[in-house]
Amino acid sequence: MKNTFGNNVSITLFGESHGESIGAVVDGLPAGITVDEDFIASQLTLRRPVGKISTSRSEKDTFSIVSGMFNAKTTGTPLCIIIPNEDTHSKDYSLNYGKARPGHADFTAFSKYNGCEDYRGGGHFSGRVTAGLVAAGAIAIELLKKKNIFIGTHILSCAGVSDVEFKDVEKEVNDISSKAFSVIDDSAGDRMIEKIQSAAADGDSVGGVLQTAVTGLPVGVGEPWFDSLESVLSHGLFAIPGVKGVEFGVGFGCAELMGSEMNDEYYFENSVVKTATNNNGGINGGISNGMPIVFNCAVKPTPSISKTQNTIDFVNGENTVLATQGRHDPCIVHRARVVVDSITALALCDLLSQKFGIDWLGEN
Repeated sequence: MKNTFGNNVSITLFGESHGESIGAVVDGLPAGITVDEDFIASQLTLRRPVGKISTSRSEKDTFSIVSGMFNAKTTGTPLCIIIPNEDTHSKDYSLNYGKARPGHADFTAFSKYNGCEDYRGGGHFSGRVTAGLVAAGAIAIELLKKKNIFIGTHILSCAGVSDVEFKDVEKEVNDISSKAFSVIDDSAGDRMIEKIQSAAADGDSVGGVLQTAVTGLPVGVGEPWFDSLESVLSHGLFAIPGVKGVEFGVGFGCAELMGSEMNDEYYFENSVVKTATNNNGGINGGISNGMPIVFNCAVKPTPSISKTQNTIDFVNGENTVLATQGRHDPCIVHRARVVVDSITALALCDLLSQKFGIDWLGEN
């Protein structure tokens, strides 16, 4: 029962939604990296709920780094971040124990852990656990910035409303990184928020698509076959609760193109190799080609809704109905965007260390 991702640079997540605390252990970071705790806090703020388009659960997300750091720098030993849970309403879940919430992991977790799982708020399967991922990812994001590698994610679509796609990638990645509701076209964001609020008022939820770009990644990152750049990124991305699809470049759209349309033609610009298009999302043969890495993640509608649905009572072995109680997000897309950035940064640190060695990631 493994909860660790990565080889040279790895992250282990721990904790449950309504347990005492959650957090992450990051192993493999080089010694001497400056840890910016203010940046970690700002990244956690991007993951926190926002008004009527999010859950009313309000966690402060205060955190403590209890190992692996001394005098604000990494020591090279495992770095452990702990985030307390403070705003839990566990009784919302004990009243319906045994009733499988449609779209949730209640039944599968019960089956896997023989009924010993902490079911409150989804336990270890809750999106709450991603706070530890974001805190750890903030360190990786800052580390990559010092290597001129930048990551940005925007909401490409939500509830049937579309944002514009990346065009001026380097500028747009920088512009969207600090936005609370990450869109390139703010007017599209306003329409998305209206749709989310409408779904919430109706006791329902909506999903969407996140589009991510990575700029500055060197050519040659990614291992053939099983540790290809797409494989490692997808491995991490599919660990995010609610992500049900990942595509690189034009993705499934490539099936409708001719080879002459799909191929990215090469050219030199001031001795730098570039491609005229980026249909492959900056990756050939599982290896970065120097163009921006671009991929999309499909995020399903939040499964917790107040509408009555058919389900089962897997403890008593009978059919029943359930209207989910408690505090829930009508949409998680806007909060998941920083989680995508975080796991992307951690995956890239792992792959970069495989190519250049751990010390390459260091500051000196």
